[in-house]
Amino acid sequence: MPRVPRKLTLSVLDTSPIVAGSSPQQALHRTLDLAALTDEIGYHRYWVPEHHGMRGVACAEPAVLAGAIASATARLRVGAGGVLLANHAPLLVAERWGMLAALHPGRIDLGIGRAPGGAPATAEALRRPPDATSAPAHAAALAELLDHFEPEPQRSRVRAVPARGNRPDIWLLGSSGTGARLAARHGLPHANAHHLNPDDAHVVARDYRAAFQPSASLPEPTTLVSVAVICAGTDARAEWLAGSTRAKALSRRRGNRILLPGPEDAAGELAALDPAEVAACSPGLVAGSPGTVRRELHAIAARTGTAELMITTPIHDHEQRLRSYELLADAVR
Repeated sequence: MPRVPRKLTLSVLDTSPIVAGSSPQQALHRTLDLAALTDEIGYHRYWVPEHHGMRGVACAEPAVLAGAIASATARLRVGAGGVLLANHAPLLVAERWGMLAALHPGRIDLGIGRAPGGAPATAEALRRPPDATSAPAHAAALAELLDHFEPEPQRSRVRAVPARGNRPDIWLLGSSGTGARLAARHGLPHANAHHLNPDDAHVVARDYRAAFQPSASLPEPTTLVSVAVICAGTDARAEWLAGSTRAKALSRRRGNRILLPGPEDAAGELAALDPAEVAACSPGLVAGSPGTVRRELHAIAARTGTAELMITTPIHDHEQRLRSYELLADAVR
């Protein structure tokens, strides 16, 4: 049975969203702005993802953005949430993230994911082998990557020179039991994607703990859980802001991919719909006042047995997004 944490640690998952009316350049600079704020107000980690060919996501290479964030902040742990290992040779991943760990010692996390990170055409553009995202191929690539960080690698005759003595904290990401069990087998921490699969997050956490095998770097199971959160002064205001992501999710269900709209435009789209249908568009989203959000986040932490929640906040207006992170930090403290 998971232990209920007495205190929650808060972290950030930021896709560098390109919202309606903005550009990739604005999105990336807003990421640096948010990183600076969350560094000041006590967030623990700041992770950025790898996505390719997605109109609404500016971050395609997390190593580049993580380096910029680490250079612009002082306390945050910075990393990838995550590097999609199927898209890269393990040697290159070890070299890039070994360099980051050398430049920012004690502050770099390397989150590893198996998802393709884009449309099917992405695989062809990246020259990715057809089976690269299969579970066996992912497990083999992970083993090779971990070997590059060993003092005396056994699997490769080529040394990832910057990785020697510069191992970041390596996490496995996932929303299913397959990734959780792989993390457990290697004695690695696991990042549980509640924001993608809220219904099974507690099952994934249970599978990870049950299968965990201690390693030299991690003696006991360690998790964080990523959650989509919108926090505002009142429940009604938070729900108004949440209309943007609900409208986007509804549009995606109907086969039309759009940029995150402003709440005014979203309200017009959602006005004629049944409230239950609207809420079903984004079932894992936590939206409300500080008190409401605090209660719901503690409930998620209790169900999954985690002491760390990684927050992603899909709000159209940048200032309101910053404010949501401020309110949440105050509420949890």
